[in-house]
Amino acid sequence: MNEKTITMIDYGASNIRSAQKAFEAVGANVELTSDPDMVLRATKLVLPGVGAFGAGMNALRKRGLDTAVGQAVAGDVPLLGICLGMQFLFEESDEMGRHDGLGLIPGHVTRFNLVDEQLKVPHMGWNQIEHIQRHPLLNAVPSGSHTYFVHSYYCVPAYEEDIITVTQYGRPFTSIVSRGKVHGIQFHPEKSQKRGLQLLRNYLEMT
Repeated sequence: MNEKTITMIDYGASNIRSAQKAFEAVGANVELTSDPDMVLRATKLVLPGVGAFGAGMNALRKRGLDTAVGQAVAGDVPLLGICLGMQFLFEESDEMGRHDGLGLIPGHVTRFNLVDEQLKVPHMGWNQIEHIQRHPLLNAVPSGSHTYFVHSYYCVPAYEEDIITVTQYGRPFTSIVSRGKVHGIQFHPEKSQKRGLQLLRNYLEMT
């Protein structure tokens, strides 16, 4: 398999084509699949997503993709979750009831509860990411870079060492997370112009 091949998990998310095109723009060969066997053969995985947490996890489970992702990660295959795909990485979400996630990163997902009435939910539009620690995903992406967000829920990692960047929206929340070879980006890199494409390029080049 080409070293720049990524396997993108297709469980029916509406943003998968834009994510695919963004990766292709930085030189990736993208395999789209809903086949657990292809996930198990992958050398690098991407899990995009938009919509509701519970419905998305149900779609993954229906296809057996949740188990395949867990087995691939246990076999040291890198994984990048994007937007809702990042939220899937966590243990649970309280979106419209309690729902179990993939459990690859300790922590949970919860809704913005904002005191400032000037701030609306969903958090939508351009905002800055602030570096918390150095990481290969951030190569050539300066602290303070603007990226494009659309989300009502945010991730709360159990361990601070998993937090790579934060963003301010009423309170600081985690906008990039990483634990071992499992990484997550809360914003939409495919809508974040050159900074977003650089993040995807960095993931493509990481070992």
